[in-house]
Amino acid sequence: MPHSTDQKQLLHLVLGGELVDLDGTEFKDPQKIDMVGVFPDYKSAQAAWRAKAQATVDNAQMRYFIVHLHRLLDPTHD
Repeated sequence: MPHSTDQKQLLHLVLGGELVDLDGTEFKDPQKIDMVGVFPDYKSAQAAWRAKAQATVDNAQMRYFIVHLHRLLDPTHD
């Protein structure tokens, strides 16, 4: 799918795994982190995050996150 110049690409990463503590972001086993994928915009990342979160709802220690890669790649962008 070609990149459209009408909308700026804002990459987002969706990942998750079992946490040590529900109040934190430390994973029990970093080797088992589920790298869902990189998405071209927040809307598609959120859809993937929601699907994974709902699929793992029975595991209270499992959490998925959306990482705003575009902010890491260009820290001057707000």
